[in-house]
Amino acid sequence: MKGVNFGGWFSQIDAIEEKDPKGFPGVEEHVRTFLGPDDFRQVKGWGFDHVRLPLDWHNAFGRDLRPKPGILDAFEKAVDGLLQAGLEVILDLHKCPGHDFHDGIRREQTFFTDPAQRKDCLEVWAQLAERFGDRPGVMLEVLNEPVAPSAEVWNEVKDELVGFVRRRAPRSTIVVGSNLWNNASQFAHLTPVEDDNILYSVHLYNPILFTHQKAPWLDDPVFSVSRTYPGTYEVPPGHAGKLPSDLGSWDRKRLSDHLEPVFAFRERHGARVACNEFGVYMGGADTASRMAWMSDVLGLFRENRIGWSYWNYKNLDFGIVSVGESLFADSPQYDNPQRIDQALLALLRQF
Repeated sequence: MKGVNFGGWFSQIDAIEEKDPKGFPGVEEHVRTFLGPDDFRQVKGWGFDHVRLPLDWHNAFGRDLRPKPGILDAFEKAVDGLLQAGLEVILDLHKCPGHDFHDGIRREQTFFTDPAQRKDCLEVWAQLAERFGDRPGVMLEVLNEPVAPSAEVWNEVKDELVGFVRRRAPRSTIVVGSNLWNNASQFAHLTPVEDDNILYSVHLYNPILFTHQKAPWLDDPVFSVSRTYPGTYEVPPGHAGKLPSDLGSWDRKRLSDHLEPVFAFRERHGARVACNEFGVYMGGADTASRMAWMSDVLGLFRENRIGWSYWNYKNLDFGIVSVGESLFADSPQYDNPQRIDQALLALLRQF
C-alpha cells in the first residue's frame, strides 16, 4: 500500500477556514470544490494505489446524528469517484462524538468514560457501514488517533468498535490503530482483535520536536526551536505536555528502534500493519533535514514491508500541493504553477 491522505476535505474543515477566513466559501461549497476527479486522476497517475479519506462526524451529521443534507451524499460520491479512478479507499472516522485527537493533548476525552457518547459513535458507524460496508476496495478505520487514559481502556473500546462494525460490514477490512495517537510504542500493549481481516495502523511523527517544530497549534516554547535531523533534542523538564517528546539523539537507527514494537507485534500475531500518517510540518524544519527524515522513514517502510499513506495530499501544513494557504504563499518548494512540492513528490514516488 502506497497512498496519500485527503485530509481537509471532509475533515478539519475548521482548520482550512482558520487559515483563510475571508476566502472560505462555506462548508458545502468547500466540499464541492476542494478536491475532485482531477485530483483522483493525478494521484493515480503519480503511482499511488489508495487514498485515506478522513471524515469528521460533525461535518456530515447533525447533533441528532441524522446525515446533514448533501454532505454525506458528497462523501459517498467522493468514495465512488476514487474507486472508479482505480484507487482503494480507507474510510477514516477522524473525529467522533466525544473524541477529538487534537483536544486530547489538553484534556481527557469523555468518549472513553461516557457510554452514551460511544453509543453515538456506534450510531454514526451504523450509518457509515450501511453505505460503505459492501463496497469492494473500501477499508473502514474505526477511530483516528485514540487518546485513551490507558492501553487497557483502548483495548476494550477498540474491540467494542470493531465488533459493532464487523456485524454490519462482514467482508470489509477494518483498520485499527494503537493508543496515544497511533504511537508505535503503544503496540507493545495493543491486543490483537479476534478477526482475520484487520489492518493495524501506526502513525509516525517522531521525534515530534523535529517534525512539528514551529507548528502554530503547539504553544509550548520548546516547539519554537529550530532543530535539524539527524540531531539530538533536549527540553527543560515539564515541557511538551502529554505529547511524546522523544528526547535524545535521533537518526535512522533510532527511528528503526522506535518502530520495533510494531515489527514485533506483526511477527507475534501474523498481523498486517501500515503507517497511515507521517510527515514533517512544512513551516518548520529546513528542507535538507525534512527530506533526510522522509528518506529514512520511507526506506525503513520499504525494508520492513510496511505500507503507508502520506499526510497530506493538499494543504493542512503538510501538503504535497499547497493552494490558498497564505502562510506558504512564498514558500520556495511550492514556487511553480502547479504549487506542487516536486522534490517531496519525487521522493514519495521513488519509494
